[in-house]
Amino acid sequence: MQYALNRWDALSRYIEDGRLSIDNNLAERQLRGIAVTRKNYLFVGSDAGGQRAAIIHTIAETAKLNGLNPEAYIASVLDRLANGHPITRIDELLPWNFRPSHQPTGVS
Repeated sequence: MQYALNRWDALSRYIEDGRLSIDNNLAERQLRGIAVTRKNYLFVGSDAGGQRAAIIHTIAETAKLNGLNPEAYIASVLDRLANGHPITRIDELLPWNFRPSHQPTGVS
């Protein structure tokens, strides 16, 4: 009870504004992936390996933010690049412009 009484102002704000969440579970879930990834970077082997891992994680997270499945997005982009996607149209492969046209080879 004392815990709730000590946070009465914040609790009152939650009741007055329905847009507010009663807890911070969503924020904690979002940060959990970053904390796990940070520990995994200890094992990348070199600075260059860490930079490459950071690039891949950035691409994957950007795909998620744009409503794409990161694994399918990366596989499709690599497939298109391997099959001669024109360099002049590389902007089509950015996550915010990406439109899946076919299943990449090797992914069922």
